[in-house]
Amino acid sequence: MSAFSQFNFSGKKALVRVDFNVPLDENFHITDDTRMRATLPSIMKILSDGGSVILMSHLGRPKEGPTDKYSLKHLVPHLQSLLGDSHTVKFADDCIGQSAIDASSGLKQGEVLLLENLRFYKEEEKGDTAFAEKLSKLGDVYVNDAFGTAHRAHASTAVIAQYFPAGHKMFGLLMEGEVSSAERVLHKAKKPFTAIIGGAKVSDKILIIENLLQRADQIIIGGGMAYTFFKAQGGVIGNSLCEDDRLDTAREIIQKAKEKGVKILLPVDSVIADKFDAQAQTTTSESNGIPSGWMGLDIGPAAVAHFKEAILNSKTILWNGPMGVFEMEKFQNGTKSIALAVAEATGKGAFSLVGGGDSVAAVNKFNLADQVSYVSTGGGAMLEYFEGKVLPGIAAIRNV
Repeated sequence: MSAFSQFNFSGKKALVRVDFNVPLDENFHITDDTRMRATLPSIMKILSDGGSVILMSHLGRPKEGPTDKYSLKHLVPHLQSLLGDSHTVKFADDCIGQSAIDASSGLKQGEVLLLENLRFYKEEEKGDTAFAEKLSKLGDVYVNDAFGTAHRAHASTAVIAQYFPAGHKMFGLLMEGEVSSAERVLHKAKKPFTAIIGGAKVSDKILIIENLLQRADQIIIGGGMAYTFFKAQGGVIGNSLCEDDRLDTAREIIQKAKEKGVKILLPVDSVIADKFDAQAQTTTSESNGIPSGWMGLDIGPAAVAHFKEAILNSKTILWNGPMGVFEMEKFQNGTKSIALAVAEATGKGAFSLVGGGDSVAAVNKFNLADQVSYVSTGGGAMLEYFEGKVLPGIAAIRNV
């Protein structure tokens, strides 16, 4: 049993750091409430114990202090609908100061208080200790349930924990799930372990690939970054995306993989287009022989078959990054096929972790989120974790 599950919140005010950084349309309606829904189990556990909940979060990147556009007040109606009529949601128009103190001290059992945007104060992102201490005074127990910001050493995600005694600072259920799933893949992976790394740029994924070379049995590379690898080995890639300043890096990765006995799987063929456009002319070509004026925008059918075979023979799968420009229908088959293969392997007993904004968008788009083992809510945080970095939001709770 986890610390959070064992803790009795009866009569306690739980100060919960959540990640309610959700997208809003021009009328302040939430267009994707995944992050809000993800924290409901933690909130409901505290309330059902007989505690009350004080939620703190950031929204967007306000530059000049309080701005209506970034006010968390816009989230109150939706949060109320998610929690139902049995729990009242209140709003404090500040996250520190008298109005926040009054609102939190008057909070009754079963009630929820949402504080105003933490980033209306520059001290939040600076990790200011005085600001963190003021926040800490609002609750009896600190719960970090914001994996999406765990890689930031901000006041509310890392610094605040020092103001709570051991046993009164803990991960929420979402954070626990994220951390245990990531650790299962990184430190306790059943073999064969396959990592699927996609996206546009090698430079964005160098550190994660290098860390995975110590752990994975095979690394599938797709998306725009694959063409840098092909060019690095003397391939002809037409007008495909390529980072010429990373050709040496690609060669080094291939060499390191050989030395460690890790297979690097590149897409043998590609769906190519005569322009970057949803209406472009398309055909299929070998990935290392793309004609001039054409560019690879998705993996081809032979690559799909090759990758699928590798995935279905795996016991642990990490997927970060798409195989092509899946937002355009002509170039979504590769990403969709990989998503289906990961789901199929999971059905056969593999443990699969999907993370990173585009991969998560893909499993959601193809309605496969419930057919993989875990879908991470933290894009940047998950990437940094798999790069081998210590995440401040995790360390603050663990280093008791």
